[in-house]
Amino acid sequence: MHCICGRATMVLLKPQIRNHRCVSLSTQCRSSDDAILGEKAILYLKRHPSNLASIVPHFTPQAASHVLLNSQFHKPTLIKFLNWAKPYPFFTPQCKCLALHLLTRFNLFNSAQSLAEELADELPDPTGAVVFRHLHDSYHSCNSTSSVFDLIVKTYSRLNLIDKAINILNLAKRHGFMPGVLSYNSILDSVLKSNSKRCVQSAKCVFADMIRNGVSPNVYTYNVMIRGVVAYGSLETGFRLMREMERKGCSPNAVTYNTLIHASCKWKRIREAFRLLREMSSFGVSPNLVSYNAVINGLCLQGKTTETKEVLEEMKRKGISPDEVTYNTLVNGFCKEGNFHHAFCLHSEMKLKGLSPNVVTYTTLINSMCKSKNLTRAMELLDQMRLRGLFPNERTYTTLVDGFCKQGLLNEAYKVLSEMVVSGFSPSVITYNSVIHGYCFLGRVDEAVGILTDMVTRGLFPDVVSYSTVISGFCRNRELEKAFGMKVEMVEKEIMPDAVTYSSLIQGLCLQRKLSEAFDLFREMLRRGLKPDEVTYTSLMNGYCVEGELSKAIGLHDEMVRKGFLPDDVTYSVLINGLNKKARTIEAKKLLLKLFYDESVPNDVTYNTLIENCIDNEFKSVVALVKGFCMKGLMDEADRVFKTMLQRNYKPDGAVYNLIVHGHCRCGNVRKAYKLYMEMVRCGFVSHAVTVIALVKALSREGMNDELSRVMRNILRSCRLDDAEITQQLQLKMKYGWS
Repeated sequence: MHCICGRATMVLLKPQIRNHRCVSLSTQCRSSDDAILGEKAILYLKRHPSNLASIVPHFTPQAASHVLLNSQFHKPTLIKFLNWAKPYPFFTPQCKCLALHLLTRFNLFNSAQSLAEELADELPDPTGAVVFRHLHDSYHSCNSTSSVFDLIVKTYSRLNLIDKAINILNLAKRHGFMPGVLSYNSILDSVLKSNSKRCVQSAKCVFADMIRNGVSPNVYTYNVMIRGVVAYGSLETGFRLMREMERKGCSPNAVTYNTLIHASCKWKRIREAFRLLREMSSFGVSPNLVSYNAVINGLCLQGKTTETKEVLEEMKRKGISPDEVTYNTLVNGFCKEGNFHHAFCLHSEMKLKGLSPNVVTYTTLINSMCKSKNLTRAMELLDQMRLRGLFPNERTYTTLVDGFCKQGLLNEAYKVLSEMVVSGFSPSVITYNSVIHGYCFLGRVDEAVGILTDMVTRGLFPDVVSYSTVISGFCRNRELEKAFGMKVEMVEKEIMPDAVTYSSLIQGLCLQRKLSEAFDLFREMLRRGLKPDEVTYTSLMNGYCVEGELSKAIGLHDEMVRKGFLPDDVTYSVLINGLNKKARTIEAKKLLLKLFYDESVPNDVTYNTLIENCIDNEFKSVVALVKGFCMKGLMDEADRVFKTMLQRNYKPDGAVYNLIVHGHCRCGNVRKAYKLYMEMVRCGFVSHAVTVIALVKALSREGMNDELSRVMRNILRSCRLDDAEITQQLQLKMKYGWS
């Protein structure tokens, strides 16, 4: 890409020196025949357009130039002539350049751009110098302006002819013309959309040249630059540009804010996005639907779908109605969280509001049903789509094929696959990978290998996922020789094994107690720069546990955590079972409690495994577990622990009751908190002041005045003097609304 930096300072609005080759185009029409022919064409254009055909065989470029020059003050004649002349060879590139001057003078920019595109397509001009010369030579004859150069630079930029655009800009500057902000904006936009490695650096060079030549960036310039830099991962540069435009008196608009909001959400900086949303209003820029959709998408990406309710309420207050994008984003967000009920409620609400669910909406719901193994509901949604006149796309079909294959329902998968082909979609590598997975799921790995061959005959090339799935299937079937044979085959086809491939092979070796070979493969994996994952570490840990080498297993666990991998339920089951088998149950429980407080154990594992491993004389350790759950707001888990205590005839003490009552108050389940509080009182336990304050506030907030009065009476009967004073203060606050 050429450098934008010009070698001459732009000080003149008109050329200083007229090129000696420039000859007035009026003198080009020396031939009286050309002039007569031109005048005849003008007459026919105005009065007898049907007669134009008679002069076509004799018409020349000089006659065309005569018509154009004599039409430069009469727009209708110019337009008629261009419509007539375009198909004919006499309408040469020189004539088209002449027409570009006139069209820009008449502000007919769309017509001028179409003509410029034709010129770029037909004129052999590798650098843009030819078209510049034609425009330069005809400049004075048409009493033109620099706008014509802006137009040609914009056109070439839109056609992604960036080098030509930059060269024309530099030629214009060197000949004393003053290209405006439009030229620079067009080049910037095109450069940043080019996806080249150095596009941001090139854009910065263009931007610097713009400032150096005294062209003031406008809001569009800054928006293009901000969009470009944040697209390539430099959010901080985007914010710096925004601050710069404010300093220079160029006010950011909704596009500026929306670009930065979207980028902040993409990089999971949702607080920054909310700050920008609030800042918009304070600076007199109204957030629009795009702003709110970006924030909602950001919340959904981070799994914070509950917080979208507040955003929707704010939209409602401002009179902004959610659109299809809003609902599709929400449906997708709730589906990802597994809250299918709410996703379907939103789908129904969308239809009630007159918004049409599209293929994206239905495909998202179908995908969620496939993942939850509810394939009947998935097919019902497919039928609903068709009833609404919507046609499934490739992703819809692939999602269904994948859903059936993951449950081993290959016949149903093939039916969907056949319909997909009939509908005009060719199954992709992803689709075939789902079928391969289906065969491997059923243990029919040799048939999965046949699918690999079938793919090649159809012109598709199996990828690393295809081979890794087959290798994993052979490993589960304990057919290690075939698995390693597939590894050799994929390498021969220049498909490099990834971490999943190695993890599958390591797991297969560990299952057959071939630890030495598994570690050889582990070291090979590390040499290739591949990062082991949870499966790799868990397989090796299990191998050590089976061999009774627990210290090495725990060492691998520690290494796993140090490298940023969070162990899953299988990992902890392996470690705990290994410790218990060696009669090291106390260590097993300590490990679980430590892991829980490090927040590295999944919630279901924490609860189930801890409870199962707690014996009678150590059940008091579960009090700490209840506290942990309540502090994290995991009240369902806390209730399960509480219920288990009662089932095992261990009566919770006052500390447990205080924890769980306070926890339910914090999470808004006031009735449950009140019920447990009354149970606590009946058992003779005294409530803690912190618990009481939380309960009183919650009851007051919900307007549960009778319950509030009972709590106050209980406290006054049972508490110490200082607690009684606190209670009386609370009563006064509630009565008079003091803060």
